[in-house]
Amino acid sequence: MLPVGWSLLVPLKALPRAKTRLRGALAGVGHERLVVALALSTVRAAQRADGVQEVIVVTGDQRLRRELTPFGVRFADDAGSLNGSLVLAAAALAGRSVAALTGDVPALRPVELAEALALADVRSFVPDRPGVGTVLLAAPAGEPLRPQFGPDSAYAHAQSGAKRLDGVWPTLRRDVDTAADLEEAVNLGWKLDLS
Repeated sequence: MLPVGWSLLVPLKALPRAKTRLRGALAGVGHERLVVALALSTVRAAQRADGVQEVIVVTGDQRLRRELTPFGVRFADDAGSLNGSLVLAAAALAGRSVAALTGDVPALRPVELAEALALADVRSFVPDRPGVGTVLLAAPAGEPLRPQFGPDSAYAHAQSGAKRLDGVWPTLRRDVDTAADLEEAVNLGWKLDLS
C-alpha cells in the first residue's frame, strides 16, 4: 500500500486576536512576534513530518502570510469562523486526505505528527494534553473533515464519531494557550527564534 499523502491545514487567527492569554508572557518579546514564532515553529515541524505532502495555512492575516510565504506553504482564506474556514479549505481538497493541526504546537517533533497521521485510517482526532481540546483532526480521502473545534472540542469530535488517538505524543499534544504552557513547550525543546 502506498503511504498516504496528507494535506495539512493550519488555521491561524489574525494576530491582534490571537493568543490573548499570552500577552506579556515573555519579557522583551512583543506579543505578535511571539505568536508568529509559535506559528512558524509549528508549520516548519509539520512540513518535515513523513506523510505530509503539503501545508496549507488558513488565515486572512497579511503579516502571517508574509512571514510564512518563504517556507513554501499555500494559503486558504479565513471564512470568518474557524470551523467554517476549515470546511471550505477541506472542500477545495476533495479526494485528498486532509488533516487540521492547531498552529500553536511549537515544540512539535515531526515523528509524533507522522505517527498520529499513520494511525488515522478513519476520521480521527488527537486531544490536547489536558484531554479537553483537540490538536489534530484527520480525515482520510473520501471522509469529510467535519471540524468541531471550540470549547470541549475533544468531546465534540468524539460525539461526532471521530476515533480518539491517545498516543504518547508530548510535543503534539502540548498546545500553548498560557504562560505555563509556553514554559512546558520550552522544557520539551522549543527555542524561540526571533530571526
